[in-house]
Amino acid sequence: MKKVSVIDSHTGGEPTRIVITGGPDLGKGTVAERLQVFREQHDAFRSAVVNEPRGSDVLVGALLVEPADKSCVAGVIFFNNVGYLGMCGHGTIGLVVTLAHLGRIKPGDHRIETCVGVVTATLHADGSVSVANVPSYRAVKSATVDVPGTGLVTGDVAWAGNWFFLVSDHGCELKLANVEALTDLTWRIRKAVNAQGFPEVDHVELFGPPQTAGAYSRNFVMCPGKAYDRSPCGTGTSAKLACLAADGKLLEGETWVQESIIGTRFSGKFRWHNRSRGEVLPVITGAAHVNAESMLLLAENDPFCWGIR
Repeated sequence: MKKVSVIDSHTGGEPTRIVITGGPDLGKGTVAERLQVFREQHDAFRSAVVNEPRGSDVLVGALLVEPADKSCVAGVIFFNNVGYLGMCGHGTIGLVVTLAHLGRIKPGDHRIETCVGVVTATLHADGSVSVANVPSYRAVKSATVDVPGTGLVTGDVAWAGNWFFLVSDHGCELKLANVEALTDLTWRIRKAVNAQGFPEVDHVELFGPPQTAGAYSRNFVMCPGKAYDRSPCGTGTSAKLACLAADGKLLEGETWVQESIIGTRFSGKFRWHNRSRGEVLPVITGAAHVNAESMLLLAENDPFCWGIR
């Protein structure tokens, strides 16, 4: 029986399960290179950690690894119920709070090696975390796709560690009572976006007016495995900042407060990385809470040892 030590947390309601010990040996190399080994040789482990019966569709996993870049305090590979994530904003916030919970870091700046590059996370004295994300940009403005059952839908395609299709004009009210309909719509949008010229897009993000004072916008984010993000989505908020910057609707250093479908918030701001290419460096701030320390048991005689897939 294999034992896997994990720590669970949630960031704005979105869960993260970090594998502390017991993960597969991925050899040497960068985190990006070890991701390839993980994907090609140990994908069953990913499924065992996050899929039923131990996990759920909404759970995001994170494998803690030694960083190849020695200026970093940790390396991390993010994954979910169907595959792997380049970057995960809420997961990085959860990782930093988990490392603090373990006594490995104190308030201050900490570099973390991810599959898409090094990010810097700041643990603040009040326990909140700011993540300086990878350079983010809008690739296409106002791309229109024909969505079966809906018709023409227009949105922006943006990169922020993951690929997004961001839609403001969708005609839906963003509230929890509409989750089933929102899930159906965003899933159909994603299929249409993938089929009509943007196969790399794996997140769809709808925007609407906020429902609490002080927020600037509410979002509904459909993740790759057909689960919606309970948090405002760190990379999704970064993608939104990139689009706002490109349109001149948010100035460098100004704060944007993004509200999730359940009412939790991230604040974000940016500075220009390369204005001529439309690239910004977003900084997303939120809070996470550790809510479990546990040991996963992987027994070969368990017919669902490697998860229900």
